[in-house]
Formats: sequence, structure tokens, C-alpha cells
Amino acid sequence: MYLQRRNRILRQTPAIRAMVSENNLLESDFIAPLFIEEGKNKKTEINSMQGYYRYSIDNTIKEVKELWSLGIKSVLIFVKSADELKDNTGKEAWNPNGLMQRSIKAIKDAVPEIVVMTDIALDPYSSYGHDGIVENGEIVNDKTVDALIKMSISHADAGADFLAPSDMMDGRIGAIRNALEQENYTRIGIMSYSAKYASCFYGPFRNALDSAPGFGDKKTYQMNYANRLEAIKETQMDIEEGADIVMIKPAMAYLDIIREIKNAVSVPVSAYHVSGEYAMIKAAAEKGWIDEEKAIIESLTSIKRAGADLIATYFAKDAIKIMNEL
Repeated sequence: MYLQRRNRILRQTPAIRAMVSENNLLESDFIAPLFIEEGKNKKTEINSMQGYYRYSIDNTIKEVKELWSLGIKSVLIFVKSADELKDNTGKEAWNPNGLMQRSIKAIKDAVPEIVVMTDIALDPYSSYGHDGIVENGEIVNDKTVDALIKMSISHADAGADFLAPSDMMDGRIGAIRNALEQENYTRIGIMSYSAKYASCFYGPFRNALDSAPGFGDKKTYQMNYANRLEAIKETQMDIEEGADIVMIKPAMAYLDIIREIKNAVSVPVSAYHVSGEYAMIKAAAEKGWIDEEKAIIESLTSIKRAGADLIATYFAKDAIKIMNEL
């Protein structure tokens, strides 16, 4: 049998497959999310995220040093606020001595070169568990944006490198960029959650920070998962308002959106491999239904193949260890 082209020639050995691979994961692709809580020498496993932890600041520093030694260049930090500090204004979010602000300073003091990205949203500080201020059962936009500006400047004061607004309020990127310029913070970047969908895959994350909404859901400000063109429109608006990096969240159920946005924009594209996606792989592996290490690498490669330049993932450390063994 004569064939002009035998495609299997380029699949014969691991060396050949590696040589012609179109997409390869790199350590610098990963953003490592970190959960931080008050206290000392604390390491609390998140029951819905097997193998992932909340750390006190001292143990966060140890974790950051390990991440840096593995080649991870950036961390995205979230804090668990005490219940007594929560209210409907979110004012703890811009407390100069708050947990987030102290965490930023501690990380930058310990590993100055690492890129510190900080979550900008009110839900960890809200008595309602929503990303914005609530009035008459409605999450109001403009007052929330004013609060997000205060939060952003507070993080900038503490030494953050990138602000990551995850709230999905209208106009907040332009407002934050304008505030940064007015305060002469001209070197601080914005990684905007531009296409953040109202997804069921966030459940374990909300458990980690005790930030589930106290009423209703987040569908009035997060995006409808049935929509595609809306994601492109909102992302382009965020770029026009001053976003340096754009984020799609979740990742694996939204690979088509990642590709659409990658094709439409000229700024770096990030994707968030979210807690529910992490938990599904962990649960299936625990049951013996899939090979965990292979599932980690395949899922992350699919996100990069879809067009993500950066991937925020709870598997960052595990992935690098697996990659080093291949």
C-alpha cells in the first residue's frame, strides 16, 4: 500500500512528539492562587479542595519561596476576612493594616521579584457575600466602583504589582486606571476579569473564603454562560479602559471563549482553572477513575492550546513537579 503522506511518522517516539509539539507548558505560564488567613503557623486544608490550603502569613511566605524556587513568577492572593469585620460597605477591604495589605507587604519583602496580583472585589468583606454594595436587594454598581477604587489604591500602597478586579461591575477598569494615574501609580498593572461567567464551578472557592452569597446569586453582574459575543465585547471594553491583561473564568468549560478572545485582542490573555475544575479532577482521581497526573497536564495543555498566555491554577506546583519528571 502506497501513501503519499503518513501522518504517524511524526508521532512515533516521545522525542519526535516533543520536537513537533505545537504547545508546551512552561513554569512561567502559571499564576498560583493563594488563600491567606489570620494567625500564626496555620495551614488549614480546604475540605472541598483536597490538597489545597489556607495559610497564615508566615506559612504563606514559605509557600511563596517554594513556588519561586520552582519557577513560578506570579501569585494571586485572596484573604479570608473574619466575620466581625464584614459589613455592607466593605471598608475592611481598604484597611491599611488589613490582612490583605499585610500579606502583600510580607510577600514582597520576602520575595521581591515575584509578581503579586491581588483580588479586587468586595465579597470576602461583605456581610451579604456579594461582590458589591447591596441596596434594597440590588447589588449597586457605581457605589461599588467607588469602594473598589479605595481598595485598589490600598493594595497599590501596600506594594501590589497587579490589581485583579473580579467583581464584574461596569466601568470599574477605567475608574481604577484613572485613580492609579492620579496617585502616580503608573507602573501598576490591571489584570481584568473581563469574561467572568456566573458558574457553578466556583463552589469550592467560596467555601475556602466563606464568601458564598447570602441571598440570590450573582447573575445580575456575572455573565450568562450561554453568551459568546458578550465576552468579546466586554473584554474589548476593558482593554479600552486600561486593562493590561484580560482574564476568562472558568477555563475548561470555556475553551471556546478563550480562543475567541485570543483571536480578538492583542494583550495577554489569562484563564482561571477554577476550584470546581480542580475538585472534579481530584475527586475522580481519588475514585481511581482517571490518572491524576495525566489529567492535570492534559487539562492545562488544553487551556494553553485554546489561547491562554497565562493560567491561574491550583495545580501550578503539582504541574511543574510532573513536568520535571517527564
